Amino acid sequence: MISLTRLSGTAFLLNADLIERVDCTPDTVVTLVDGTKYLVSESLGEVLESVVRYRASIVAYSALPEAATLPTLRPGPVRASRLAAVPPAVHLPIDRGGTP
Repeated sequence: MISLTRLSGTAFLLNADLIERVDCTPDTVVTLVDGTKYLVSESLGEVLESVVRYRASIVAYSALPEAATLPTLRPGPVRASRLAAVPPAVHLPIDRGGTP
């Protein structure tokens, strides 16, 4: 969740995963995937920074050793994070169905 401020000055939390786009017209308009629109006092850059920080915090939090010991909502053992860097892509020739 990211914290934003309505033009009236009231703060609210918004699920950043539901943001479809952010427009600056000149007020900042946050549009969600369901079409809901919010006019916020933060600039386009501030909204972007909030979303980037939110997503980075999720990745950073999942890499913490103590994150593996947190309770879960589903029964069963808690597994440690298995985040890893993705190796570079291997470029193989594409078979286009021609003659060898």
